[in-house]
Amino acid sequence: MSAHAYDVCVADFDEKVLAASQQVPVLVDFWAPWCQPCGILKPLLEKLATEYGGKFILAKINSDENQELAQRYGVRGIPAVKAFVGGQLADEFTGALPEPQIREFLERLIPSPAEPLRREALALAAAGDLPAARKLLAEAINLDPKNDVAYLDFVELSIDANVLDEAKELLDVIADRARDRSRVESLQARMQLTMAGSSVDVEALCAQLAADAEQHEARLQLANALAVRQNYRGALEQLIEIVRRDRKWNDEAARKAMLNLFTLLAAQPQYDDLVREFRIALARTLN
Repeated sequence: MSAHAYDVCVADFDEKVLAASQQVPVLVDFWAPWCQPCGILKPLLEKLATEYGGKFILAKINSDENQELAQRYGVRGIPAVKAFVGGQLADEFTGALPEPQIREFLERLIPSPAEPLRREALALAAAGDLPAARKLLAEAINLDPKNDVAYLDFVELSIDANVLDEAKELLDVIADRARDRSRVESLQARMQLTMAGSSVDVEALCAQLAADAEQHEARLQLANALAVRQNYRGALEQLIEIVRRDRKWNDEAARKAMLNLFTLLAAQPQYDDLVREFRIALARTLN
């Protein structure tokens, strides 16, 4: 038996799974002696635990002898594998998956060697040092080219730094493979807004609208500029005003811009109430 695989029961589950997962991911394999697929999966998991050399721990639980644990974690069929990280259930699968799929499952759990650099880069960005943060993220990507989160962080900081060509090129590369579709779509929406509104003179547009409130193109440019400056309420107010005045203007450009903003904000829970408010306003305006 691998040094990184052991049997677990109700009595030592908290110590050997929950507490241990604070240090390293723990894979819990619920099995039973009569289960034929379990007999296929268990030795495969043991082999991988040995091969990965401590990057994860395999905890094996006889579900017949530990029905309390099986019920606690909703085991309805075996083999059932539950992955714990930081004391919490992080992912799971049921059935004897083939080895390549199990490896993919493990790679999603095991921390990247680039993670310390990535976290340091985000701290630098929060402190306002975008050049240093982008440099560290580039090092993190070189260290682990499969770290899609680092790629997306680099894209976001490049947009913040107004290095738009580089951000767009990298986003085009990573968009199809990244698992976090919500964040990809949010960054794509932000890129579109930034490219449309980064060089706009807000004061001039406000003056133009004060003179003639029917200047829909000026209002759309103002909305884009406000969104780039993260004044999302102001941007949405301008867009809904266009929809109210002329919903079909420029092939419904204002409605489409609102949907683009909703996509951008979908990955940011702090804006959930704002998005809900303007989704309702848009629906009422169109109906």
